[in-house]
Amino acid sequence: MNRLNGIRETVSGVPYAGPVLALAGLVLVAWLANWVVRRIVLRIVERMAMASSLKWDDALLSRGVLSRLVHVVPALIIATGVPLVAGLPEGLVLVVRNVALAYVALTIAIAISNLLDALNDIYVSRSTRANQRPIKGYLQLVKIVVFVLAIVIMIATLIDRSPLLLLSGFGAMSAVLLLVFKDTILSLVASVQLTGNDMLRVGDWIEMPSLEADGDVIDMALNTVKVQNWDKTITTIPTYRLISDSFKNWRGMQESGGRRIKRPLLIDQGSVRFLEPEERDRMRRIALIDEYLDAKRQELEAFNQKLLSAGKDPVNTRRVTNIGTFRAYVQHYLRAHPRIAQQMTLMVRQLEPGPTGLPLEVYCFTATVDWVEYEGIQSDIFDHLIAMLPEFGLRLYQAPGGADVAGALARLQDTGGNNDETTAAVDASATDVSAAAAGPGVGSSTTAAPGGASRTGAGKGE
Repeated sequence: MNRLNGIRETVSGVPYAGPVLALAGLVLVAWLANWVVRRIVLRIVERMAMASSLKWDDALLSRGVLSRLVHVVPALIIATGVPLVAGLPEGLVLVVRNVALAYVALTIAIAISNLLDALNDIYVSRSTRANQRPIKGYLQLVKIVVFVLAIVIMIATLIDRSPLLLLSGFGAMSAVLLLVFKDTILSLVASVQLTGNDMLRVGDWIEMPSLEADGDVIDMALNTVKVQNWDKTITTIPTYRLISDSFKNWRGMQESGGRRIKRPLLIDQGSVRFLEPEERDRMRRIALIDEYLDAKRQELEAFNQKLLSAGKDPVNTRRVTNIGTFRAYVQHYLRAHPRIAQQMTLMVRQLEPGPTGLPLEVYCFTATVDWVEYEGIQSDIFDHLIAMLPEFGLRLYQAPGGADVAGALARLQDTGGNNDETTAAVDASATDVSAAAAGPGVGSSTTAAPGGASRTGAGKGE
């Protein structure tokens, strides 16, 4: 007892010793409360959540909602206990209390933000329409409102003024706020339009050349949309740009179950000609077009017979061409292909001839949307068609290269010593190279065909 009285007399003789000790005791109580809540209460709650079959409590724990709220306890103890400490200056009490209350407001705002993240996790894990109707952008907007209110409350608490006083000044700051939050407001409107009109979902393949984006959408937030390109890079697109600019969404192709093949074969126009009867008979061994050739023969014979009976010149008769027969072959080949979607558009058409040849375009859809399978099917089809061209007496257009020039020079050297032969070889070589360089359709109007047939002759092509 005497020892306690001695300590009391010693402390009473030191200025501010009592308030300092009381303040240290208050801090110790706050620390003990924090330790009890964090080490005991929080662990009990975590074990109960892990033992529960519910999923939402797991989301709250994983996002740290409860662990963030634990910080409120010591701050409230300090805020309520500081005014009870005798001997402290009034200004110091006010500052400590206000700082503690401002910290409480910040902690609650962060906890609400974590709670919103947990709600988004629960929505994504449990809703089947999460990719079609994401709510992340709306939750981020709520976060902005929460943090704005928290900042207002913190400032009002620190300066010991009413929050309504600060809110009343926002009217004068509206122009500044609109400027600061311009992108956020535009992105909010864009998010509502994208979601409401179902223009974009997580997982969609989009293509936006203006921003060099070409890949899958992996995240849709309030201000940005993240696209993982095919080279595994990430392109971040402002949400409002998806409304102001155009982009291509490939979701329709993926949902249809078919992917389009639209590629031409550039035919050398110099190889287009009529087919002789014996050539038509020889082509009947191709199973896909034997019925076509028989039907075409009967049709042309009936037409030409009527024409000749009327005394018309034979130049008006119709004849079968090799390119028309090849076009029919391609059409029947695609119809018989098991990996081509037969219920979708399928055609083989000629496009406008140009300096690179006569485009014979294949237009159809594969029965799969898988990229690797699609490329394999497309390559197999064109491998086969290119290999079949010589069977119809056709050639692909190809610009002259080093081998063409070397062949022309070799022909010149082989005919050396005979002036007439050399002159003829020079003319032939020059014609070959210049015609190839200028493109199909340039050169002699009469082209020799295999078997001695000529492109020039009477009749209309089929």
